[in-house]
Amino acid sequence: MKNKIFIMMLVVIIGALAACGTKDDSASNSGSSTDTIEGKTVLKVGTSADYAPFEYVDAAKGEEIIGFDIDLIKLVGEKIGVEMQVQDMDFNSLVPALQAGKVDVVISGMTPNSEREKVVDFSDKYNETEQVIIVKKDSGIKKEADLAGKKVGVQTASIQENLGNEIAKKIDVTVEGRTRIPEIIQDMMSKRLDAGILEGGVAKGYLKTNDQLVAFPVEEQPEDFKAIAVPKGSDLKDKMNKALKELAEEGKIQELEEKWLEKVE
Repeated sequence: MKNKIFIMMLVVIIGALAACGTKDDSASNSGSSTDTIEGKTVLKVGTSADYAPFEYVDAAKGEEIIGFDIDLIKLVGEKIGVEMQVQDMDFNSLVPALQAGKVDVVISGMTPNSEREKVVDFSDKYNETEQVIIVKKDSGIKKEADLAGKKVGVQTASIQENLGNEIAKKIDVTVEGRTRIPEIIQDMMSKRLDAGILEGGVAKGYLKTNDQLVAFPVEEQPEDFKAIAVPKGSDLKDKMNKALKELAEEGKIQELEEKWLEKVE
């Protein structure tokens, strides 16, 4: 009789332990990346702070990352009720960081493309721009055809790199990648590069501060617009889109464009 009671109690205990284990496993497995992000009051924002006027550091004023994108993502944060903490990293590390959960959001003048869209989701567009070729005034380069036999710098993993490769199919030009935009300008000034492909708004900043530089538009302009990247399947996409729509309707995005952005003349 005692043995039967002992066995029955043992079965009950084992069953209870198994149920607890199942419950714990279920709880740990049910939370998706979306659920985790929804529970946060602070979101980590990845950017590459070498892309003035969108995201950069003005060393004369301090170490804070500033720019159009930074102001915009903070306004988005206010709309969705979270604090945005911005951190700097290399541009080609942004999407992998988002995939790995090291950041929750990416805003960095990023253009959606088929490769990126396979692994992350993008918000609606918030800005459109043109692409330009920037050169030294004494280079003799005034149009794309003049790039034949030259070295052109582009930021690695950017739309400008893709654009440079397309130009190279038509013209005998060598396309060289750089991690940061300032490296392209520095290498042009030291004659390690003959030209660079930049976004118009970014080029404008360098033209203002360096009278040795000029720029002209790329002949075949690709569709180039910027969007915010979020984890694949995250409902942050809908939240970002709602916030961007409201900011546009309120005229806030236009205010930021007037504050930060100008086209190359």
